[in-house]
Amino acid sequence: MDHENDDLYPIAILIDELKNEDIQLRLNSIRRLGTIALALGEDRTRSELIPFLHENTDDEDEVLLAMAEELGGFTQYVGGPEHAYVLLPPLETLSMVEETVVRDKAVESLGKIGEVLPEPHVVQYLFPLVKRLASGEWFTSRVSSCGLFPVAYSRAPTSVRTELRALFLSLCHDDTPMVRRATAQHLGKFAAKVEREYVKSEIMTLFTELTQDEQDSVRLLAVEGCSAFGKLLEKDDCAAYVLPVVQKFAQDKSWRVRYMVAQQLYDLCEAVGPELARTELFPAYVKLLKDNEAEVRIAAAGKVAQLCKLCNSELSVQMVMPCVKELANDNSQHVRAALASVVMALAPVLGKAATIDQLVPIFLNLLKDEWPDVRLNIISKLDHVNQVIGIDLLSQSLLPAIVELAGDKHWRIRLAIIEYIPLLASQLGVSFFDEKLGALCMGWLQDQVYSIREAATTNLRRLAEEFGSDWAQTHLVPHILGMAKNGNYLYRMTVLSALARLAPFVSQDVCCNSMLPVVLGAAKDRVPNIKFNVAKLTQSFVPIVGQTIVESSIRPCLMELNSDSDTDVRFFAGQALAVCDTCRG
Repeated sequence: MDHENDDLYPIAILIDELKNEDIQLRLNSIRRLGTIALALGEDRTRSELIPFLHENTDDEDEVLLAMAEELGGFTQYVGGPEHAYVLLPPLETLSMVEETVVRDKAVESLGKIGEVLPEPHVVQYLFPLVKRLASGEWFTSRVSSCGLFPVAYSRAPTSVRTELRALFLSLCHDDTPMVRRATAQHLGKFAAKVEREYVKSEIMTLFTELTQDEQDSVRLLAVEGCSAFGKLLEKDDCAAYVLPVVQKFAQDKSWRVRYMVAQQLYDLCEAVGPELARTELFPAYVKLLKDNEAEVRIAAAGKVAQLCKLCNSELSVQMVMPCVKELANDNSQHVRAALASVVMALAPVLGKAATIDQLVPIFLNLLKDEWPDVRLNIISKLDHVNQVIGIDLLSQSLLPAIVELAGDKHWRIRLAIIEYIPLLASQLGVSFFDEKLGALCMGWLQDQVYSIREAATTNLRRLAEEFGSDWAQTHLVPHILGMAKNGNYLYRMTVLSALARLAPFVSQDVCCNSMLPVVLGAAKDRVPNIKFNVAKLTQSFVPIVGQTIVESSIRPCLMELNSDSDTDVRFFAGQALAVCDTCRG
C-alpha cells in the first residue's frame, strides 16, 4: 500500500501545483514534466499524465505556452515514436487557442512529432488531425493547420496527398484574411514538399491568386514566397511565373509590400541569376531606391552593396550611383544611416577610379552628417575604401574629417574614432601617425567621458604593440608621465591606467626607473580612489620588474597602503600583497 502511495506521489504533487493559484508554481510544474514523467514511467505517462494535461488546457497563456513547448520534446517519455500519437490530442487543443504564440508553439511541437511518427500513424492520426483543424469552425484552428501541411504532405503516402493539396487550396480561398495570410506564409515551405509537376500546375496558381489578394497583409507574405519559388523552379519557369509578380509587387500600392520586396530582392536576384537580375530586376530596384516612403528607401539602401556585386560596375555607376548620391542627402536620417552602413562596400565593386570620383565625395559628405549614427556607420567601414584607393589618397581626404570627429560632441563618435586609430596607424606608418594623429591620441586621455579615457589607454597599448617598444618609450611614456601631476584626480587615475597597460611593452629599465616611481608616488595622493588604484595596478608590474624591485619598492608601498584608513584601499592592497607573495613563492 505504501509503495502504491509512493508511486502516486509525483502525480499528486503535479495536480496540486497545476491547480495552485500562483502562476509561477504552475509554470514550474509544467517545466518539470519530464522529471515527473520519468518518475511515473512510460505506461503511466501515457495513461495518466497526458490525459490529465489534456483536461487542463484552460489556463494562463504563459502556462499553455510552456506546456506546448514541453510536449514537443516528450516523445522519449511516452515510449518513443511508436507511442508519440498520444501527444497529439493536447497539442491539437493548444493549436486552437486564441493566443497566437501558444498556437505557433503547439504547431511547432506537432511538426516535431509528425516527423517521427511511423507511417501508419501518419495516416491514422496526423492526417485526420490536419483535416479537423483545416475544417474547424474557428479561424484559429484553420490558421494552425496551414503550418502542418509541409510535414503532413512529406510524410503522407500518395493516396492522401491529393486530398491534402485540395485542403490547402480551400484554405487559400478562405473568407478570413488571417487564414489566407497563413497560407501565404507557409506556401513556400509546402511547395518545397510537393512534387514538381504539381508545383507548376497547382501551387503556382495558388501563389498567383495570393499575390492578387485584396489584403496587403496577404500580399506582403506572398512576397516571401517569391524567393522560395525562385529556388524551386527552373530559370525559364522562374522568369515566366515569378519575375512578373516581383515587378508588379515593386510598384504595389501598399508600402509594406514594396518594403518586403526591397528586403527580399537580393535573394530573388540570386535565384534568377545575374543576367535576369540585371535586365529585369535591377530597374525595379532603382525605383525602390527612389520610393516615396522612407521605410522602403531604408530597406533598399541596406541592399545596395549586395545588389551591385551581382551587376557589373558600369551598370552600378550608371543606374545606382545617382540614387546613392540622392540618398546621401535624404531627409530621413534613418535612410542616411542605412546607406552609411553599406555604402563603403561599394568601393571594391566600383573600382579605384569610380571610387575616387564618385564614392569618396559621398562618404566625406556622410562623415559630416549631423546625425551621429550616420557618421558612426561610415567610420566603422573605412577599411573597404582603403583596400581600393590606398592609404595615401584616403588619408588626404580622411584626415580632416577624423580630426573634426575626434572632438565630436557625441562621445560614441569619439569612441568609434579611437577604436579605428590602431588600424589606421598600421596603414599610415609611424612618421605620418606621429605628425598627424599622435597629439589626438594623447588628448583623449583627458576627455570628460570615462569610456573615452579608458578606450584611449587601450588604444595606446595597441599602438605600442604596432610600433614597438622603442617608439612607445620615446613618444608615449614621456607625454603620459608629464600628465601625472594633473589637478583633476580622474585624469591622474587615467595616467596610472595607461602606465600599467604600457608596462609590458617597454624595457625593464624604463618600467623600473621611469614608470614605477610615478605609480608608487601616487600612493601618497590625498584621494582614496587614486590610492586603491595604485594597489590594483601594481599587480601588473610585479611579474615585470623582478623580485628585487618588488621587495625593495612595491612591497613597502603596499604595506603602507594596507594600514590606510580607507577600507577599499586596504582591501586592494591586501590583494596586491597576496600577488607579491605568490610571485615570491
